[in-house]
Amino acid sequence: MEKLIIQAKRRNPDAFTELMQSQMQNMYKTARAILYNDEDVADAISETILTCWEKIGQLNDNRYFRTWMTRILVNKCNDLIRKKETLLRNEAPSEQADTDKGFENAEWKAVLGTLSETYRLVMMLYYIEGFKTCEISQILEIPESTIRTKLARGRVQLADICELRRTV
Repeated sequence: MEKLIIQAKRRNPDAFTELMQSQMQNMYKTARAILYNDEDVADAISETILTCWEKIGQLNDNRYFRTWMTRILVNKCNDLIRKKETLLRNEAPSEQADTDKGFENAEWKAVLGTLSETYRLVMMLYYIEGFKTCEISQILEIPESTIRTKLARGRVQLADICELRRTV
């Protein structure tokens, strides 16, 4: 991947395309955990790829490419959420469409949906994407100690949810 990053920094479009394709599955999982809607996920990924192409020269340390790219992706997802919230606030309630197509597994969606967005995102980046707490800290631009706290609280919430479901 190091060679692809170096070539992409030299504005080689083929190397950049290959680099982005190697990260596509990771980008999809991350964006899907934040947005739930495939159309919005595609928009966020497209915007991320464009921004990465425009700003790859600003990447100081090639080892952190994935962290850098994921931070851009999370920011693009948050931009889309803000834009949708603004549009929904301006629409009449009867005009609002249900844009949440959800996960294919209804139970998983229900469990994730009970977590706050902050815990859900941190848990997904740590457990599903395999980022370290220091990398998540860079992606979300919050202290690493806060990431560890959110992971611990997210685990407690998940345990409570699972226990509650077992008793029902």
